[in-house]
Amino acid sequence: MTPHTPVFCTIVPPHLLEHLARSSDAAVAAKARRTLAADAAARTFRARQQPSPAPARGDGGAAEARPHRTIHDCGGGTDLPGRQVREEGQAATGDATVNRAYAGLGATFELFHGVYGRNSIDGAGLPLIASVHYDRDYGNAFWNGEQMVFGDGDGEIFLDFTLPVDVIGHELAHGFTQYTANLEYFGQSGALNESVSDVFGSLVKQYTLGQSVEQADWLIGEGLFHPNVEGKALRSMKAPGTAYDDDVLGKDPQPAHMDDYVRTSRDNGGVHINSGIPNRAFHLAATELGGNAWERAGQIWYDVMTGGTLTPETRFAEFAAATVAAAKARYGDGAEIQAVLKAWSAVGVPTD
Repeated sequence: MTPHTPVFCTIVPPHLLEHLARSSDAAVAAKARRTLAADAAARTFRARQQPSPAPARGDGGAAEARPHRTIHDCGGGTDLPGRQVREEGQAATGDATVNRAYAGLGATFELFHGVYGRNSIDGAGLPLIASVHYDRDYGNAFWNGEQMVFGDGDGEIFLDFTLPVDVIGHELAHGFTQYTANLEYFGQSGALNESVSDVFGSLVKQYTLGQSVEQADWLIGEGLFHPNVEGKALRSMKAPGTAYDDDVLGKDPQPAHMDDYVRTSRDNGGVHINSGIPNRAFHLAATELGGNAWERAGQIWYDVMTGGTLTPETRFAEFAAATVAAAKARYGDGAEIQAVLKAWSAVGVPTD
C-alpha cells in the first residue's frame, strides 16, 4: 500500500496573500507578509518532522462510530497544539471560536459518517484535533497532516476562519484525501486535491444546513471577508472566476474551462487556481441530478476517492474517467452517468 503523505494545505492560496503583500495599504501588506511568513515556517517545520504515531482510535466499527474532538487554544502563539480547552462531550465554552471549531469538526464527521458510513476522515475513527487563535493577525487556516489550525483573521481582509463551516470541512477533507487517493499536491493532481476539499467542504455546509442543490450558494468561504471587501467568498464552484473583484484583493483568477487552464510555477503549479475546472464539473453534475448534492453526485465522487483506482499523479481526464466508471458501477446506464459525462464535457475535460 502506498504510504499516506501528509500535505500542508492552506485555505487562502499563496497567490492571493502575495497580491495583498504588495498592497499600497501598509497595514494590509504587513499582515499579509506576516501570514506568508507564518505559513512558510509551519510548512518547513512540518516537512522536517518525522511522521507521528497515529493517535489512539476507536475500533472503526460503523455502529459505534462517533467523533473524538479536541480543541486547543494557541493564545496568539504558534506552538501546536496549544492549551486544551474543550474535548468530546464537554459543554460549550465562553469562546465562540472554540465552539465553532468544535461544531465544524462535528459537522464534517457527520457528513462522512451519516451519508457515506465512514468513521472519521481516515475511516478508522481518527480523532479530530483543532487549534484556534493561532499567531497574531494570522489570515489563514490549514491542515498540516495531523490537525486543523485556525487564525483569527487580520482584521483588514479576513475575519475569524472558524466562521464558515465549509472552510473547516475543506481543510479536514485534505485529511480524507491523504488517507484515500493520496493525491500529490502539484499540478493537476494538486488541483484535484484542492477541488475534492472544496467539494466535500461545500457538502458539509449543504448537509448541515439541509440545502438542496438549488438552495446552496456553492461558495467556499462565504462570510470570511471583511465587510469592506468587494467579494462574496474565496471561490465559487458554480462560476469560477467570479468570487471576488476588489481593488485590494485583486480579481478571482480561477478558470472554468480547460481552454483557460493556467500554467504557472507558483502555488504548486496553480493548485488553488485550476481547481475551478473540476469544481465546476461537480457543480454541473450535481445540478443536473438535482435534489441533495451529497446523495448521488457526492456518492460518485466519494466512490472515486475510496475506490483504489486513482494514483497520486492522477490528472483531470483520469479523474473524470473514474467518475464515469463509478457512476456506472453504482447506478448503471441512467441519469447519473449522463450527468457526469455532460458535466466534464462542459468544462472541456475528456472522459475516455
